[in-house]
Amino acid sequence: MALPPPDPQFVLRGTSAAVHTLHFSCGAPEPDTPLLFSGSENGFIHVWNLKTHRVDTALDGHGRKSVYCVETMGDKNRLLSQGRDQRICLWDLAEGRTSVTDSVFTEHVGFCRCSLLKVAQGRWLMAMAARSLEEVQILELPSKTSVCTLKPEVGAKLGMPMCLKLWQLSCGSQPVLLAGYEDGSVVLWNVSTGKALSQLVCHQEPVMSLDFDSEKARGISGSSEKVLSIWSLNEQQNLQVYKTHKLVNAGVSDVTIRPDKKILATAGWDHRIRIFGWKKLKPLAVLDYHTGTVHCVSFSDHSNPRERLLAAGSKDQRISVWSIYAQT
Repeated sequence: MALPPPDPQFVLRGTSAAVHTLHFSCGAPEPDTPLLFSGSENGFIHVWNLKTHRVDTALDGHGRKSVYCVETMGDKNRLLSQGRDQRICLWDLAEGRTSVTDSVFTEHVGFCRCSLLKVAQGRWLMAMAARSLEEVQILELPSKTSVCTLKPEVGAKLGMPMCLKLWQLSCGSQPVLLAGYEDGSVVLWNVSTGKALSQLVCHQEPVMSLDFDSEKARGISGSSEKVLSIWSLNEQQNLQVYKTHKLVNAGVSDVTIRPDKKILATAGWDHRIRIFGWKKLKPLAVLDYHTGTVHCVSFSDHSNPRERLLAAGSKDQRISVWSIYAQT
């Protein structure tokens, strides 16, 4: 008989607004404090201390406009955030500072989160939706130099980019971008040439979220429909549907594969978090705690697998934190 789903290990309250994005920074050894960053609809970024379960710092840099992406860059003191004020901010949090050191004006009005990829020590690529509706711009950070603009072919009618994932097979190999679009397509782009390598229609509705496992060359995407689409990338760099999984209720806001590539989590419009085995997409658990749409899910980067956590942020202004480490 299946075990009953667990309760959250703990719940973080106090954002005073819907939670739209989460990012862990737990990889550093003791005595470094494991942290969780959250971005809220009221424009605040909260830095949660995972030992005390309290907010260490509240950052205010987006003019009270919703924050929907937060990422660390190399260490927990260098932070990137993106908000509905059409700005991507870079922060320096060392020695208790709370200052924005630089920002990029995106001129994009959608909800498309930017994607970061470390390409060398202190050098990053950032993909973001551009001002022109269908375009994606790639910048190098911290210099903010433009690398390329990815434009669909004339008449392609992909609509706006909705989600982005920069990746490379190994350090030094050519960076590539997976982008999910409004028309339900996922497109693989070669960042060096600015050319589309492959396109696959995965959904009937806009692609809300995607993640990719570069080791297995397999990805997953969700939309407002009742279906998860799993697709693969063959040796010729062609995307193809691998399988689909029908959900009980429609609407997936976020999907993320755990760093060890064993399980994945989805954030549901039905207030639930679903856990699947990544190998065969076997349903493992339905975590039922929230009273509003779950907007985001994130796995921690603890070096010890037994300490790894899953966090979910919801419209109900709460962040649930779960321990779902399995020996298998």
